[in-house]
Amino acid sequence: MPNVAPVEWLGDKLRILDQTKLPQEEYYVEMDDYHKVADAIKKLRVRGAPAIGVAGAYGIALGTIKIKATSRDEFQKRLSAVIDTIATTRPTARNLFRAIERMKKVTESGKDIESIKSTLVKEAISIHREEVEATDKLSEMGAVLVRDGDTILTHCNTGPLATTGYGTALGVIIRAKEKGKCIKVIATETRPLLQGARLTVWELKRAGVPVTLITDSAAGYFMSRGEVNCVIVGADRIAVNGDTANKIGTYMLAVLAKENGLPFYVAALTSTFDPSLASGSDIPIEERGREEITHIRGVRILQLKDCDVRNPAFDITPHHLISAIITERGVRRLG
Repeated sequence: MPNVAPVEWLGDKLRILDQTKLPQEEYYVEMDDYHKVADAIKKLRVRGAPAIGVAGAYGIALGTIKIKATSRDEFQKRLSAVIDTIATTRPTARNLFRAIERMKKVTESGKDIESIKSTLVKEAISIHREEVEATDKLSEMGAVLVRDGDTILTHCNTGPLATTGYGTALGVIIRAKEKGKCIKVIATETRPLLQGARLTVWELKRAGVPVTLITDSAAGYFMSRGEVNCVIVGADRIAVNGDTANKIGTYMLAVLAKENGLPFYVAALTSTFDPSLASGSDIPIEERGREEITHIRGVRILQLKDCDVRNPAFDITPHHLISAIITERGVRRLG
């Protein structure tokens, strides 16, 4: 596995690799306050559905061990405030809410305040370990689908940075390379925050995988020329019917893949599945601030300040456009 630790528990602090500074600088931040963890998630210093879930769990653990309360009722009230703060960070990522559900369940079975604190820390560590192990299994499952000589198109960032483990879509790609398959990757830049250009290219270069960077709008051009063999992307939430929410622009890639007769694979952990949502239309879509579009790294590129701006962070890919969903438990064929 690539030697990068985007999220690391230090016993009474959380250490993260600030992804907003990559690839120019590998800058680590230590946090001892759950508000700082929540802010890091909101501002994408830590990002990717699995990594958000892990960081959220540690944020709750961090907030919990700092609570001073004389009664269990007072403790639960303050703990609820910690959980609510973490829960309001990113609405689309299912892994975050699954982690929160697990942490809540732990609090219900604790005998006293100190035992609850200890158990919550242990649960956060377990969530982290399980996600890491699951990404390894998923990568092994998905690598079977990659053929020797394939050129794979991918979108956004789905490697160790996004998962704290091996990766999902990038994990599949990297594992295929490690198995000796001669593969190439075409990575979209992924506007507006350039996760593909900044993070995916950085991770693939470190893993020794040949990669070519393109603009988002060039994907159809390369597909139509026969320069792409398949598309592999990740997901932030998956509904019961197989509809997936992923980084904005994924839906367009699925349509283009269908038009050009290419397999379109989604690689996601089972912690990304939401059994409470029947279809993609029920998935909440986060809309982020206008500055992410009007500015790049703090530099204004749109001078018309009165221009309306919409910035949805995700879109929905219908299940009929998806060839298969790759998980740590196996490959589920769809389209």
